[in-house]
Amino acid sequence: MATPPVTTRVSRTAGLPGYISHPDFNSPDGVKLFSPQAVLSQPEDSAAKYMPDEVTRDHAMRMHYALYRTHAARTGAERARWHAAYLQLRDRIVLGNRKLVYRAVRRSAAQNRADDTIGECFIVLIQAVIAFNPWINVRFSTYAYTCLVRAMSRSARRHASDWLSRSLSFDVLADGEPGDAGGEPAAPAGAVRIDEFLTDAHPLLTDREKAIIIRRFSLAEGAGGSTLEQVGAAVGLSKERVRQVQATALEKLRAALGAGR
Repeated sequence: MATPPVTTRVSRTAGLPGYISHPDFNSPDGVKLFSPQAVLSQPEDSAAKYMPDEVTRDHAMRMHYALYRTHAARTGAERARWHAAYLQLRDRIVLGNRKLVYRAVRRSAAQNRADDTIGECFIVLIQAVIAFNPWINVRFSTYAYTCLVRAMSRSARRHASDWLSRSLSFDVLADGEPGDAGGEPAAPAGAVRIDEFLTDAHPLLTDREKAIIIRRFSLAEGAGGSTLEQVGAAVGLSKERVRQVQATALEKLRAALGAGR
């Protein structure tokens, strides 16, 4: 296996992203080797379902070269020209690898937040494109997909923690209505994974308990919760029976979360 060239990661300056510097950037053949126009002059294949890894790698090398020239530009016009080439290359890589976003979203249990999650994942994909070193022996698809999965895991934990911080205490929720008390309580210490207890595969709660908790506190909609009457009408139970099932489910959650501390 060939030894990868010694590259240097240059930090962002003057409002421009950082880039990976290759020794050949400074060589007389630098433009010939890494010219953005060599690929940008070719029309994109809009029908292609994905960008092959070797094409992604080639685009990434030229992208970093374009950003290197952007940083080194001496005039505003030169800087604008190279920066435009950098953005075109970056966007081609992002669009060519968009399948990774949809694959990561399908893998996620938070299907109810799919639209928001897709937007967040495209931001992560852009960051992965910028950070990826195309001269090391790592496939971009592997690198970017790992970044996406990790980001989605962090987002799920943060979403669960945000929901808890907006909610009343379990003791109040067992008998009260969402929003009964004025003001918002302080967020609980530590992030807790409420979402994992509400997945279809988790055995802690029954299907009915999961449905009521999700509807009562709007874990699916991300807004204000439904009333006992509204939940009862949706699941075919009386208001009092919904209250009882809710109290049982919250007691299970309280015990499970307490045991995990």
